[in-house]
Amino acid sequence: MASCSSTLHFVLFFILISSSIVSTAEDSTRNICPFQSLYNFGDSISDVGNLIREGPVGARSYAARLPYGETTFRRPTGRCSNGLLMIDYIAMALRLPLLNPYLNPSAVVDHGVNFAVAGSTALDSSFFRGKNLHVPASNSPLSTQLNWFRDHLNRVCHNPVECANRLEHSLVFVGEIGGNDYNYGFFQGKSMEEIRTYVPQVVQAITNAVREVIHAGAVRIVVPGNFPIGCIPIYLTAFQTSDPRAYDDMKCLAGLNGFARYHNDYLQSALDELRHEFPDVVILYGDYYAAFESIIHRASSLGFDVANAAKACCGVGGAYNFDSNRMCGSPGVPVCPNPARRIHWDGVHLTQDAYLHMAQWLLADLLPKVQC
Repeated sequence: MASCSSTLHFVLFFILISSSIVSTAEDSTRNICPFQSLYNFGDSISDVGNLIREGPVGARSYAARLPYGETTFRRPTGRCSNGLLMIDYIAMALRLPLLNPYLNPSAVVDHGVNFAVAGSTALDSSFFRGKNLHVPASNSPLSTQLNWFRDHLNRVCHNPVECANRLEHSLVFVGEIGGNDYNYGFFQGKSMEEIRTYVPQVVQAITNAVREVIHAGAVRIVVPGNFPIGCIPIYLTAFQTSDPRAYDDMKCLAGLNGFARYHNDYLQSALDELRHEFPDVVILYGDYYAAFESIIHRASSLGFDVANAAKACCGVGGAYNFDSNRMCGSPGVPVCPNPARRIHWDGVHLTQDAYLHMAQWLLADLLPKVQC
């Protein structure tokens, strides 16, 4: 349990950041929709504590121990960062409390629920078994999260009309999810050509989830795309090469970033089809690729350490301060002196400050399109 001093620290920090993020949102649109709740599906980019509550495997995960959560919460919360995530900043901008994880049965859920679980996939585990790929036993794919969503609605609504009314005044994030579907392939030796064949099925799973939340009553939905994965230390380390032609102008692996754009383009085309299918529903694409790219291009002006822009803050070894055998949270693995000056937290996920700037970029892009 957090001490009184750490609780006070978080309250003061929450007030400060809430003012900043809401101000940013108001700069992009003077009419922030009066959403009553926020719902989120996804993976470790937005998990606020489901994995660590899911069973023994989750309870032993790195996100269940310090230094995760050390900056803001002074304790691990299950967030894969040193502090807050994009979904936290988005909740603040909408003037809502931070979302609680679905697997915390005693949590307040009047303002929405977070169903995301670190390590989760868009596709069911059976798909990966068919490809001879191992996925963790803790995998809670999108289909499982949708089951939780149904169970949640059954508990808080008396009938479908009441549920639809609740969702009509909600913003729903379906993702980011799908990144792990590709990660498991890349890090278990599958070729990029084979992994590209997964994209239609991954996108289909995402769009099917969008259809389900629409049928339940949602009318404003954000569907985020993938990051430029060629910029992430775990990928930069695993696929490092001496060929300068393999890197783009961001010093990231061009082929992997091209793959991420391929997924994102495919997803955007599928969202266009959904908009024709549901003309009365606002379906927005969350451009995580461009939001991250904007940080790289503005790293210096945003106060990040440009010399270490591609290095993990919490990690050890190699050109990118990342070693998959000595991950952040392992005994003896150090944390950089000032995480606020770093983009990457543990070599897989970003720091709180990077997520803040991504959230600000996304809010400026999305809020004018929400159509209150």
